[in-house]
Formats: sequence, C-alpha cells, structure tokens
Amino acid sequence: MLSTILARYWWMILLRGILAILFGLLVFAWPGITLLSLVFLFGFYALADGIANVVTAIGGRGEQEHWWVLLLLGIAGVALGILTFLNPGLTALALLFYIAVWAIVTGVLQIVAAIRLRREIEGEFWLALAGAASVGLGLLLLARPGEGALAVLWIIGFYAILFGVVLLILAFRARAFARDVRQVSANFRA
Repeated sequence: MLSTILARYWWMILLRGILAILFGLLVFAWPGITLLSLVFLFGFYALADGIANVVTAIGGRGEQEHWWVLLLLGIAGVALGILTFLNPGLTALALLFYIAVWAIVTGVLQIVAAIRLRREIEGEFWLALAGAASVGLGLLLLARPGEGALAVLWIIGFYAILFGVVLLILAFRARAFARDVRQVSANFRA
C-alpha cells in the first residue's frame, strides 16, 4: 500500500517540507538575489527533493506496486537538479521553463498518488492540494515567461513555502497513520 510507504518514510516527507520552506524563505531573505544564485538554490532544492523521493520509493518497492510513481517523481527532481548544475549560466527564461515543467510533472504525479491513496488513508487531500499547487505554478510560469525568473521570484518563494507547509501536514498525518497501524497490529497480536 502506498500509505504504508508514506507512513514508514513520513520523515522524508517532513524533510522535503522543511527544505521547501527553507528554499522559500531564502528566496524572500535575498530580494536582490542574482539569477546565478537562484539557479544554484533551485538546483540544490530539486536535487535534494528528488533524492528524498527516490529513497522513499526504493524503500517501499516491495510493499507497493505503484512505488514507481514516487520513483519517477524523484528521478524528475534529480534530473532537473543535475541539469541546473550542469548549466549554471542558464537564462532566466530557460530556468523558468525548467521550473515550470518540473512543477507540472511533479504536481500531476502527486495528484495521481493522492487518488490512489484515497482508498487507503484519510488526508490524501493534502497531497492532491500540493500537486494542484505545483501544476498551477507551472502553468502560471508558462503563461508569463517573458517576465523572467527574477520577476516571479516572489511567486516561487510563496509557492515553496506553501508547498512545504502542505508537505509538513502530510508528514504528520502519515506519522499518525503509522502509529495507528502499529497500535492496531499490537492489539491484534495481544
């Protein structure tokens, strides 16, 4: 069950949420951030988020037939992080498209995961909401590419903080689910 993977690795969701919030706060803390700094900051976040998803997916592959959804999400993040570091001189427009496509892909995959989770746990809505926020950000960035990455810096920072908060809520719900499963299991053995 996907819920089992999320429950076991709730701390990875928590870590992803904390990283997203830190990324958003750093964007707000450095209003004069240069494009190159934004590229490296985003590349680090995408890489760390991708690695966290790959670890979670591989850890749960024996228990869930749809573990590959988390793996694809992780691979997309790792690939984007690596692409960002290989081309640090990207223009604002290229970075904007990288971020937009990544947000749409990860958002769609999160919505798919939430739909699959709805039969397993309560609170899957938060994952779907995070996915919808990702898709919305991606579409917004694609709709207004001429403004460049620095012009939408505030939107990116706000999105990252909102996304991180939603992941924190999901992490604590997954942790509570894991605790409930352990308690039911202990009661069943007794």
